[in-house]
Amino acid sequence: MANAITSADFDSVLASSDKPVLVDFWASWCGPCRALGPVVEQVGDEMADRLTVYKCNVDEEGDLAQRFQIVSIPTLILFKDGKPVHTMVGNMPKADLVKELEANL
Repeated sequence: MANAITSADFDSVLASSDKPVLVDFWASWCGPCRALGPVVEQVGDEMADRLTVYKCNVDEEGDLAQRFQIVSIPTLILFKDGKPVHTMVGNMPKADLVKELEANL
């Protein structure tokens, strides 16, 4: 299961990670978020040797959503060396998510 990430630990988590970090910006009331969540978890488990996955609830962490200009959810942002390098918006099949990540890892 992906760990929750908060404003308080966001920068330190990214700075201390030795792998790229995928953050899933979501909300409990969002149907597409609930559909994508298990896919993100599965991909995170399968790619755990190359990637770390975190979930960020935009209702609880509004300042992070604002900081990264999240206007639609679900939004997935891939960070490398603490910097956002790729953004994906909306629900997508697992194969598409893996393809996007492979191209940007």
